[in-house]
Amino acid sequence: MNINIRRAVKEDCPRLMELIHELAVFEKAPDEVTVPMEHFVESGFGANPVWWAFVAETSATADSPATVYGFALYYVRYSTWKGQRLYLEDLLVSEAMRGQGLGKLLFERVLEEAKEKKYSGMVWQVLDWNEPAINFYKKYNAVISDEWMNCTIDLSSE
Repeated sequence: MNINIRRAVKEDCPRLMELIHELAVFEKAPDEVTVPMEHFVESGFGANPVWWAFVAETSATADSPATVYGFALYYVRYSTWKGQRLYLEDLLVSEAMRGQGLGKLLFERVLEEAKEKKYSGMVWQVLDWNEPAINFYKKYNAVISDEWMNCTIDLSSE
């Protein structure tokens, strides 16, 4: 199977949203995805994009079209201690394609992007019960902290 890692384009957004919903189901939060498609598209491909992504796509064959099976979506975060850092919001490979090396290809492409842009590092979150992901990140000598707690305020319902 031939896999191509490329930058996401606007036309990928419907498939990205399908994969985001798959991720929400995997993370046991299927009803938490509330972003409208129009907002998602505008946020990535409008006049002032705030996110970027790479996709893992199979090559088209005579029998099937090219298909996106994974993505890595990121944005720039600023640390007052470290400067600009790449924040990896989501890394997902569709369940049908896990174990084929797509996650490794996507993760390494995002690392390459951080190096190319001369960011001081890369940060992300992983659920404490997601042992396969934790073990994957440990292969890259990632530091997984248990001292910081997540905080959020939902303003969408006000």
